[in-house]
Amino acid sequence: MRDLGAGFKYLIKGQKWVARHGRQYEFGLVPGLITLVLYLAALVALAVWGDDFVAWATPFADDWSSPWLGLFRGFLTVVLYALGLLLAVLTFTAVTLLIGQPFYESLSEQVDRDVSPDGTAPESGLPLWRELWISGRDSLRIVVRALCWGVLLFALGFVPVAGQTVVPVLGFFVTGFFLTEELTAVALQRRGVELRDRLALLRSRKTLVWGFGTPLSLAFLVPFVAVFLMPGAVAGATLMARELLGEETEEDSSEADESEEENVSA
Repeated sequence: MRDLGAGFKYLIKGQKWVARHGRQYEFGLVPGLITLVLYLAALVALAVWGDDFVAWATPFADDWSSPWLGLFRGFLTVVLYALGLLLAVLTFTAVTLLIGQPFYESLSEQVDRDVSPDGTAPESGLPLWRELWISGRDSLRIVVRALCWGVLLFALGFVPVAGQTVVPVLGFFVTGFFLTEELTAVALQRRGVELRDRLALLRSRKTLVWGFGTPLSLAFLVPFVAVFLMPGAVAGATLMARELLGEETEEDSSEADESEEENVSA
């Protein structure tokens, strides 16, 4: 339970960091705004032409009598839109991070320099095109994993009682885990940590990850909130990545010095 609270604290610390660094926050908003516009256009298109797509995909039902034809295709249209929303939630972070790779790399480096005792930040040493390739490849792998979980949970949602109680809760925890992976990848990729090792690292501290990612996934359900929380989420994920790797921060050094002074005084 302590890790659960610690994960949430990192989420708050990230938001506080960007609040103190207004310029970094403004730059960090740009990728989210671009992604939001693209996703809104896609969802509007799905709402406008979704029923036409369902009708085209189910020609075998053309001869069905009323009201069965309308009920059947209406149900499929709702399912199609629900899947579209689920896909948007699962992929929004990955797409935003891919579009905003240079923005979030810079923000993450600034966080590292700000909290590092020696004022330095790890660098990958890779050219930008290589970093974009690795980020896109890993994001695709994560999205595929998340979609597999999403389809499974969507199917389990039809199970009576459990589908309306337990499954939604599991869905938020699963979404929170993958959301945290995408966000911590910005800092961990600069440190040369491969996807498989990142997943193993996060699984070793699942309650810490859930404490960070699950509240964030809930907040992302509110329209436009994801855009404004993304810069702080990247900052908080960078701070959490440092703990996962056992890296010292300026705050830790200060606490250690204070503790040492107290022991000497005693």
